[in-house]
Amino acid sequence: MAERNRDVLGRLADLSGEAVQRLADAPGADRALQALKVLGDKVDELQRRTRGFEELERRLSALEKQMDAMAKPNPPRTTGSAGAPTKPRGSGPKKP
Repeated sequence: MAERNRDVLGRLADLSGEAVQRLADAPGADRALQALKVLGDKVDELQRRTRGFEELERRLSALEKQMDAMAKPNPPRTTGSAGAPTKPRGSGPKKP
C-alpha cells in the first residue's frame, strides 16, 4: 500500500511539473507571473499595515472606558454627619 501511495504521489509530482512548464511556455505567461508577484507584494504590504490595528483597538477600548467613567455623574460628597443641617453662607453673626 505504501508503495502504491509513493507511485501515485510521484506521478502527481511529474504531472504538476509538466503543467507548470506548459504554463511558463504559454504566451502572456510572463506578464501573468509578474502580475501575481506584484499582487503578492501588495498583500504583504497590506498585512504590515494592518498588524497595528489590534493594538489601536485595545487602546481605543481603554479610552472609551475612561470617557464612560468621566461621563457618569459623581455622587454628592457629604462632609460631616449624615442628616446634620449645614449652615448657609453669610448667616453667621454680623459684624458692627
